[in-house]
Amino acid sequence: MPPTPDAAQAPSVGPDRGRADACPGALRLHPAEDGNLARLRLPGGFLTPRQLLAVADATDALGDGEVEITSRGNVQLRGLADGCAADLAERLRAVGLLPSDTHERVRNVVASPLAGLDGRGVGGDGIAPWVRELDRALCAAPWAAGLSGKFLFALDDGRGDVAALNADVTLIAVGAGRALLRLGRARRATAVDTPVPAALDAARRFLDLAAGRAWHPRELQAELPEGDVPLPPFAGEPPALGAVGAAGVAGAAGAVGAAVGGLSVGLRFGRAGSAQWRLLAAALGEGAREGERGAGPRAARLTPWRGVVLPGADGSWLPRLADAGFRTVPGGPWEGVTACTGLPGCGKSLADVRAQAARAVADVPAEGLPVHWSGCARRCGHPAGRWVDVLATAAGHRVTVDGAARDTEENETAEAVAEARNTPWRRPK
Repeated sequence: MPPTPDAAQAPSVGPDRGRADACPGALRLHPAEDGNLARLRLPGGFLTPRQLLAVADATDALGDGEVEITSRGNVQLRGLADGCAADLAERLRAVGLLPSDTHERVRNVVASPLAGLDGRGVGGDGIAPWVRELDRALCAAPWAAGLSGKFLFALDDGRGDVAALNADVTLIAVGAGRALLRLGRARRATAVDTPVPAALDAARRFLDLAAGRAWHPRELQAELPEGDVPLPPFAGEPPALGAVGAAGVAGAAGAVGAAVGGLSVGLRFGRAGSAQWRLLAAALGEGAREGERGAGPRAARLTPWRGVVLPGADGSWLPRLADAGFRTVPGGPWEGVTACTGLPGCGKSLADVRAQAARAVADVPAEGLPVHWSGCARRCGHPAGRWVDVLATAAGHRVTVDGAARDTEENETAEAVAEARNTPWRRPK
């Protein structure tokens, strides 16, 4: 069977490729209602302890004291004062987080967070070197600066986690250093012997073909070569919370054989205070080795599911992390609950959707499908695959799953969301 496409959902605002790409970065700050916003690209989600501390210091000194993990495993700092861009850039350069001023917004690379840690997948320890190689190659290629700040590479170790994100260019490890190359949402892939050069070449060919018409291969899917290797369905499973062991199961005591093991923790809405951020650095250990650009075996790995994997961290840290507000146990009503920034941080939002989502979880706890709360039709940060869409409206919300929508007043939304999260699969009409 081919990969499962994204479930049908209420339409969002259509793309306007005639305008400039306004995606924020570390140098291009975005003015928001709560101050300026910076987005730091972190290929593979890698952050060394030193870099974790530098980000915490930056948000304390320049921002609102909070750090946000995005749906691509990047980091956002909010509440930044006017005129702080040069200070922020210097702080980032000092710890290797800004290797290129011209290419900083195109370093969007997600990778399997548990690669080499739990004994699963076939890419193993080869994924981190792919991340480093791709990052270097992107920064060294003048043409790559023309990619959209939303263009995404995914490096999957064969387990099908980040492959399910339907990135613009996806590499799926098949062993012996080889991979399958997928463009956009193609149902077939191409076997490649040199994965990173092949991925970079695919991005360049797309950029030449698009000629300003599109930011993503999916927008020109019919014009792209599809490949000759059928793709299976992708699991798309985020790392289970808790201790990561040889089988990748939460609660395992540690790694077996070459697997490193570690800890996997979650954050409500992907948001953490600077003190929590510093605790992550401490859990990695003072003696953690720092690999090139944060890709060493003891660098934290931020995930596209807004969590953090701590390779090699000892299980004794779990109670302390839980006391600090991290989610450390799999399941529960907060599993899969996400939201855009909403009010007061975003002026386009109709509601404080994070507060509304938190109330809904408390009032009518439910598990099941992922659910994303959006303050406007852009639906920023929504998950891939099948999910419950909760859109703020003037009267309350519109709750949509599998193409079936229900309008609710605010006091009805929590029950509607709980019902939708447990909806059996049904084809949209």
